[in-house]
Amino acid sequence: MAQNEDVFKKIVSHCKEYGFVFPSSEIYDGLGAVYDYGQNGVELKNNIKRYWWEAMTLLHENIVGIDSAVFMHPTIWKASGHVDAFNDPLIDNRDSKKRYRADVLIEEQLAKYEEKMSKEVTKAAKRFGDSFDEAMFRQTNPRVLENQRKWDELHARYEKAMNDNNLDELKQIILDYEIVDPISGTRNWTDVRQFNLMFKTQMGSSSDNTMDVYLRPETAQGIFVNFLNVQKTGRMRLPFGIAQIGKAFRNEIVARQFVFRMREFEQMEMQFFVRPGEELKWFETWKQNRLRWHKALGLGDEKYRFHDHEKLAHYANAATDIEFQMPFGFKEVEGIHSRTNFDLSQHEKFSGKKIQYFDPELNESYTPYVIETSIGVDRMFLSVMCSSYEEQKLEGGDTRVVLHLPKALAPVKCAILPLVRKDGMPEKAREIMDMLKFDFACRYDEKDSVGKRYRRMDAIGTPYCITIDGQTVEDNTVTLRDRDTMEQQRVAISDLPSIIGEQCSLNNLLKSMHKND
Repeated sequence: MAQNEDVFKKIVSHCKEYGFVFPSSEIYDGLGAVYDYGQNGVELKNNIKRYWWEAMTLLHENIVGIDSAVFMHPTIWKASGHVDAFNDPLIDNRDSKKRYRADVLIEEQLAKYEEKMSKEVTKAAKRFGDSFDEAMFRQTNPRVLENQRKWDELHARYEKAMNDNNLDELKQIILDYEIVDPISGTRNWTDVRQFNLMFKTQMGSSSDNTMDVYLRPETAQGIFVNFLNVQKTGRMRLPFGIAQIGKAFRNEIVARQFVFRMREFEQMEMQFFVRPGEELKWFETWKQNRLRWHKALGLGDEKYRFHDHEKLAHYANAATDIEFQMPFGFKEVEGIHSRTNFDLSQHEKFSGKKIQYFDPELNESYTPYVIETSIGVDRMFLSVMCSSYEEQKLEGGDTRVVLHLPKALAPVKCAILPLVRKDGMPEKAREIMDMLKFDFACRYDEKDSVGKRYRRMDAIGTPYCITIDGQTVEDNTVTLRDRDTMEQQRVAISDLPSIIGEQCSLNNLLKSMHKND
C-alpha cells in the first residue's frame, strides 16, 4: 500500500506540473479541498463529459438533457430530505484536533481485515502455483478464517448501527476495536454527532427581505422539479430519461484524496422514469449499460466491480456502486439507484402541484418510478489519470513518464513538430497545423530537441507526434510517432486526418460501446 501511496503522490504532483489540476487560490495559500483545472485538465474533463453526454443523448432516442440552476427554492431541499437528513456521522480526536467520519474509520478497519486475507491468498497462490484452489484455501486456512470471523462480526455491528442511526454504537465500535487516530495514534475520541453538509446563503435585495437558500448538494432535484416541463414540451412517453451535467456543493469536513472528495464538484446524472413495477428490470439494464460505458475506455476490466448497498435509503428498493481500483483501494465512481416514486411524490406533496404521467396505453395517471445513474466527473477524471500514469524504463537505462490516456479523451490529439527552425520546415508544419486544427486539438512546438518534445507530449498523453523534416519538404511525407509504442512510421500528409481520426474518434468509442449494448 505504501508503494501505491507514493504513486498517488506522484500523480498529484504530475497533475500540477503538466497543467491538469492546480490547488485553488494557491497564491493565497489555497482553499481546502477546492481545485482548479488547468489547460490540459479542462480539455480532458470536457472530453469525459462529452463522452458521457453523447452516450446518453445520442445513443438513446428517449433521453434528453437539461441544465438547471444551482439556486433553487429552499422548500425543494425540505421535500428531498436534505434539510433534515443530509448528515455525516463525525468524530473528533482530542489530541490531534482532527475530525473524521466515523463510518469511514470503521470501513478502513474492515479493509484491513480484507487486506490481511488477500495477503494470505497471494502468498499461498505463489507457493502452490497452478494447483492452487483459492475457494478451498479461504474455507480452510486458520488465519484467513480468523480474519473473516473478525470481519463478519464487525460488519454485522456496523451495518446495524448505520441502519439504526445509532451514533453511540458507532463510537462504541471505534473504542471496542481500538481504532486509533492515524495522526496522533491515540484513542481519545469525542462522541459521534451529525453534521449537515449543505452550504447555506441568503438571497434578497435588502437585509430585512432575505430568504435562506442553499447551494445544491446534488443535481438530481433540478431534474425532478422539471419533470412535467420536459415531459410536456418534449411530448415524452415513458420510459424516458433526463440527463444533466452540473456543479454541486457539499461542506465535506473530511475532504481528502485530491479531487476524489471535494467541496465543489461536478456530477453527470441521468434520471430514467419508468412504469411502477418495471423499475427493477430497468435497474439491471442500467447497471450493465453503465459498466459497458466505463469498460469501453480500455482502462482495464479487472479494475471495476459492483458494490451493492447494504444500507438502502428509506425510499430506495435497490442500489449499487460501480467501484474503480484507485491507488488507495476500490472506490465509488458511479452510483445506480432505484429511487421508486419518492422524489416526484415528495415534490407533489410539498408544492401542492399534481406531478403525474398519463399513460395512454393503460389509460391511467400515476407517479413514475425512477432509476438514477450518477457519476462524479472529478472521480472519473481521477480514475482515468491513475490508470493511465506510468513511469517507463527504456532501453539504454533512460526513463519516461507517459500518460496512456484513452486516445479519444486525450487533451491534445497530435503535436506538430518541425525538426529545426529553418529550411522551410516551420512553414510546412504550419500548413499541416492549419489542415488538422479544425478536426483535432493540436499543439505546435518547435522549442528544444525533438526528443525532449516527445517527452513533453508523452507526459500529457498526446497520442501522436508529427515530425516535419527535410524529406517532408520534398515528398509531403512526415514521421508519425505513436505515444504508447514509440514506433515511428513514414506517412503521407494527406493520410493524417484519416489515421488520427480513426484512432482518436469519440464516435468510434461510442460505436464500440453501442455494438455490445
